[in-house]
Amino acid sequence: MSTLSISPAFVAPRFSRTPQATVRLTRRGRVVVFLAAMALLLLSAFFLGSVAVGSETPGQAQPTEIVMVGTGDTLWGIAAELNADGDVRSTMRTIERLNALDSVALSAGQKLRVPVRDD
Repeated sequence: MSTLSISPAFVAPRFSRTPQATVRLTRRGRVVVFLAAMALLLLSAFFLGSVAVGSETPGQAQPTEIVMVGTGDTLWGIAAELNADGDVRSTMRTIERLNALDSVALSAGQKLRVPVRDD
């Protein structure tokens, strides 16, 4: 049996290894990069998200009436009086939307715009 060994014919000379320059960010640099990325993200979301939604035909206003809130009245009670089919929650949401209410708290003497009654 014969043994065969392969050795490379050309060996590249080894140069002295100098450390390669690497980019190192300081804490301030990381904050700047982070803030720049967030600003870019917010700007792109603002410009891509600001799409006008509209139609050629105008919408019709919902018929409403004004109701004076009495002592002890609640939004639930007012919505229950207005609604004949029993869907009080949707009527409450409609009243909140019509009057731009932040909460369901009402005060006596307050005027509310409510949908016309379902008689």
